[in-house]
Amino acid sequence: MSVELSSSNSFEQLKRIESSKIFQGAVIAIIILSALTIGAKTYDLPPIVEQSLTVLDNAITLFFLVEILFRFAACPTKRRFLMDGWNLFDTLVVIGSLIPLDNSEAVLLGRLLRVFRVLRLVSVVPELRFLINSLLKAIPRMGYIALLMFIIFYIYAAIGSMFFASVDEELWGDVAISMLTLFRVATFEDWTDVMYATMADYPLSWIFYLTFIFLTAFVFLNMMIGAILEVMGEEQNAEAAQKAHDERDQIVQQLQSVQRKLDELSEKLER
Repeated sequence: MSVELSSSNSFEQLKRIESSKIFQGAVIAIIILSALTIGAKTYDLPPIVEQSLTVLDNAITLFFLVEILFRFAACPTKRRFLMDGWNLFDTLVVIGSLIPLDNSEAVLLGRLLRVFRVLRLVSVVPELRFLINSLLKAIPRMGYIALLMFIIFYIYAAIGSMFFASVDEELWGDVAISMLTLFRVATFEDWTDVMYATMADYPLSWIFYLTFIFLTAFVFLNMMIGAILEVMGEEQNAEAAQKAHDERDQIVQQLQSVQRKLDELSEKLER
């Protein structure tokens, strides 16, 4: 019984340290330092500075290894640790960072995984993790909007290829090229030059461009934003409900603990 209590207390102590602001702040600071180190290596630096950055990079890798092992030890159920997507991502990035950079065959993979260490900032900061989770959950809804956008792009590309191919073969030669041109129009990249070129032969072609821009740049874009905001609202409501449920369970446990103490006290008084 005492062994179980000491084990439970150690888990709670590790959990408190892992969730403390000091520990989280230290991890965030090291991630930012890792990002600065990666950026610094892209410049031409003196040999002594490059050696210092290499030593610093190795120290950062060691810190991340100790940090992930500490988080694993603080997790009460070890099997569920890697079932969390963010924990799995952090573990793969940390393990990948252990690839020695002096191995010519694995040097590119090692550098690439070191770049991905910057993404660990997303898994550490709860607000960023919430945004990414909401975005991932909104992808199915956004997929249908993207499919509808593709249909509109295809229809307008076919129309543009039929009418404007004689004006500019490079921009409207076939459906595929026309879709690239329409993407340029949708992103407002010198789209007026494209429009004025076709208006020289088709004065009313401005209707083609304005209706396309209205559909893609305004309607579908707002639909995308609306889908993401809706999912974020659902996630916030679910998180608030879960928090209220946890607080209620905590209050119930405290009341039960108080009741047990009162029962023990009443038994002692009866004796």
